[in-house]
Amino acid sequence: MSEGAWRVELTPRAARDLRRLDPPVRRRVFDALERLVGEPPSGDVVKLSGSEEWRLRVGDWRVRFEGDPSARVIYVLRVLPRGRAYRD
Repeated sequence: MSEGAWRVELTPRAARDLRRLDPPVRRRVFDALERLVGEPPSGDVVKLSGSEEWRLRVGDWRVRFEGDPSARVIYVLRVLPRGRAYRD
């Protein structure tokens, strides 16, 4: 019995990050997010130490996010190149 699908919500900063990506990279990020919320979830995901955040690796890009299991929501915080993903 399924408890309902997870959904993805973008913060304003994440939406801005995505708008700035080249269309093929943007598509890869959206595809990776769809796999992340799928059943079963998949993707290269690691919890960031000392934080409630997680990161999803999409090639040279990192998607930083937090999850709310009770609401079944993934909040995408930022989409950044690997070199900048952990600075702020």
